Amino acid sequence: MRSMARSGQEIHNPVQGDSIVFRQTARDTGGELMSGELVVSPGGNPLHVHPLQEEHFEILSGTLGVHIGDERRNLEEGQEATVPPGTPHMWFNESDRVEVRVLGEVRPALNTEVFLETLYGLARDGRTDESGVPYPLQFAVMLNGLHKGEIYLAKPPMALQKALFALLSPVGKLLGYRDHYPKYSAPETPSGEGAGPPSTTSVMARAVAMVASLVMASLFLLGRMRQRSEG
Repeated sequence: MRSMARSGQEIHNPVQGDSIVFRQTARDTGGELMSGELVVSPGGNPLHVHPLQEEHFEILSGTLGVHIGDERRNLEEGQEATVPPGTPHMWFNESDRVEVRVLGEVRPALNTEVFLETLYGLARDGRTDESGVPYPLQFAVMLNGLHKGEIYLAKPPMALQKALFALLSPVGKLLGYRDHYPKYSAPETPSGEGAGPPSTTSVMARAVAMVASLVMASLFLLGRMRQRSEG
């Protein structure tokens, strides 16, 4: 799936208060890199890992705290840091009021633009928790689908996360969740059913139907087993 992100486009996450202006997209660079100017509000993100990508930061203004591997330090304006693939890391703004501006790059681009568009879009639609993390089934579908192998939390162990995502993702898909949505990654697509994430009503209706089907199937199997035992 190709993102429709373009140079100069801005996306905003109202939950975290962050925003990104894309400078170079995967389409611009033939997939070599994605870069963007981030405005980081006070707060931070979870410790995470990109197994296949290198991430680079250059501070444009303010002070950005970074945790890379076992090292934790503050980066001032003009300073840079590089995160090798597979290295646990996070960044944070410890200021009470001042925003930090950062030039960020990831190499190769992979599907990072789509991930950010989906993550920020879900936040705008109130489909994340107070930290900006999508709900578990939605997150599992994202990380076991288009973005499989691209990003994981630093804990629990990656093997356990892969197993959980593989287990939960099919359930999430049956309930209507997808790893990306045209509403966020292709905004020129006409809105309508299927353009965005499923409504809570739709998810509940599908969940009830799934449970009812399982109950009926169980009763049928129990009935057949009882007939055989009596015969």
